[in-house]
Amino acid sequence: MSTQEMGRPAILVLAENSLETAQHIRLALGDGDIYGLDTRVKHADIPFSDFGGTLRDLYEAGRPIVAICAAGIVIRALARLLENKRAEPPVLAVAEDGSAVVPLLGGLAGVNDLARQIAAAFNVAPAITTTGELRFGVNLLHPPAGYRLLNPEAGKTFISDLLAGEKVRLVGDAPWLAGTKLPFDPGGRLTITVTTENREPEADELLYLALARGARRGRLAVVGLGPGDPILMAPAVRQELQRAEDILGYETYVRMAGPFRPDQVRHMTDNREEMQRARHAFALAATGRSVAMVSSGDPGIFAMAAAVLEALDESDDPAWHEVELVILPGISAAMAAAARIGAPLGHDFCILSLSDNLKPWATIEERLDHAARADFAMAFYNPISKARPWQLGQALDIVRRHRAPQTPVVLGRDVGRPGEKVSATSLGELTPEQVDMRTVVIIGSSTTRRFSRKDGGEWVYTPRWYAEGRPKS
Repeated sequence: MSTQEMGRPAILVLAENSLETAQHIRLALGDGDIYGLDTRVKHADIPFSDFGGTLRDLYEAGRPIVAICAAGIVIRALARLLENKRAEPPVLAVAEDGSAVVPLLGGLAGVNDLARQIAAAFNVAPAITTTGELRFGVNLLHPPAGYRLLNPEAGKTFISDLLAGEKVRLVGDAPWLAGTKLPFDPGGRLTITVTTENREPEADELLYLALARGARRGRLAVVGLGPGDPILMAPAVRQELQRAEDILGYETYVRMAGPFRPDQVRHMTDNREEMQRARHAFALAATGRSVAMVSSGDPGIFAMAAAVLEALDESDDPAWHEVELVILPGISAAMAAAARIGAPLGHDFCILSLSDNLKPWATIEERLDHAARADFAMAFYNPISKARPWQLGQALDIVRRHRAPQTPVVLGRDVGRPGEKVSATSLGELTPEQVDMRTVVIIGSSTTRRFSRKDGGEWVYTPRWYAEGRPKS
């Protein structure tokens, strides 16, 4: 697996005299960002002040990590995150002078291959301790480019059985296993199968899918950036943005997703060109490229995920249907605004867009009436614009037929961005002049409450019970 397939390596340096080693590692890997402790390293690509926090952020983002420091420091920093072996990226510790290269985590993600690359650059032996790999000369859970292991979860038991003396038979063509020390036997109980058929594996079988020679499967990731603050972006989204060769989206959101490397291509379009943007993304991914489609908030809430799926649904191009499509969630504007002020969406709620660009205003009115009558808390997206300044007023008139004037209302503007403002008012006091297109409006249900905070401002929440269902104290 190449570093491009893994993700861009992060090389962490704690002292200036380790910088030369870091640069040598980057040259050996052909890629990477050098992170330096800001109080000790002057010429790093990316400065940091908190080693443990930076290491954990990179780990959760799926970045391969090479830390030029003692292995124990890395282990202690990452210990609380070590839950899922199959989800961890490669993590290595390297001595300051390059004399020791120690793979720590990511056996299923190619850490031993990285260790060999780095060790070869310093003419030392990597400290590989993986028993199966040492005995048989191959990591069965990490096949080379062109092959994909379809059932990695079966690997631990399979390799344990091999180490206990079981024989294995080979079905299919696997030239990468030819020089290994695997105990091949036509009558073996275990089976290694290499096939072009994407089927379910059988018992006691490791099943590898052989990809078409020379072909690289394209990938389209539709990602949610969250409300705007980088710390509210999911680590998996950061990983996709690092992996992507092409980034598509509305210009504001693409800029929000940066910074990008010089080799990453940005395709920025008007916010109204959703279907054209979705088709462009599939056209790029169908050529084998890794593509990221960005949305603010969550891509499945009034954003690009639906347009991407619609474009695929309407297409009969087999190349589009071969693209690996993934959709990664983000924190939506309503969730971010609600969290800033408490829990106004703590019980049943609905989210409505007041824009009539894609649906009739009569439909919006009908849905508003039903939602207000059903006593949902409601979050309004696209509440007002210069082209339709009257709609929010009409929407509030509908809600007021079913809600008391004192019903709490939350206004969240630019949450997670510079100029953020979140405030509480009431349905009786709310006017359209208090709202613009960058505001999410949350109207409480009949049970939603407000109370003062000790440090000023207010908390707003909706209890998780109705009057007749309130738990007894």
